[in-house]
Amino acid sequence: MTETTLRLIVVDDHPIVRDGLCGMFAGEPGFEVVGVAGDGARAVGLAEELRPDVILMDLRMPGTDGVTAIRLLAERGNTARILVLTTYDTDSDVLPAIEAGATGYLLKDALPEELIRAVRAAARGEAVLSPSVATRLIGQVRAPSSPLSARELEVLALIARGSTNREAASRLFISEATVKSHLLHIYAKLGVKDRAAAVATAFERGLFDRS
Repeated sequence: MTETTLRLIVVDDHPIVRDGLCGMFAGEPGFEVVGVAGDGARAVGLAEELRPDVILMDLRMPGTDGVTAIRLLAERGNTARILVLTTYDTDSDVLPAIEAGATGYLLKDALPEELIRAVRAAARGEAVLSPSVATRLIGQVRAPSSPLSARELEVLALIARGSTNREAASRLFISEATVKSHLLHIYAKLGVKDRAAAVATAFERGLFDRS
């Protein structure tokens, strides 16, 4: 069965970064870079014209920045999935991008295979977050008295949203065995025996919100 080719737009104000990403995807089956842009305004125009599947979006660019571009695309009903690829993982960068409508958020130190996997996942509508970003987001809803570690909360939050062990491992860039180990620790800390009970107990204790 032939895999559907994913059409990409690469948005970054550094030509070397754009060229590097284009070259990487050009050598990978199943991808086609249909456009490049150096700022958010150009990205929005290209997305309207070319209707890509995924947009790789930098955040800090001269002129129209990435968050503004993401918000404009959402307002215009553009169906492209937007995967942020940036150097920055501060709250002032991460939260506005996710709230504006980004499907995922990766840092530029991601390995090529991680980025390729993330683009495919984003095209399917799956949330893809680098580990440090996932920790920041979970930290926004983590209770001060939580018995669980940040990584355990990351795993449990994905399980609560219906992810399998394999899917949670993929999204957090860890092994499936590590996910299983975290779950065993979660069960022990919460005094439960299965996934459903762990999720229910976490909600009851306010370890993460219900949104």
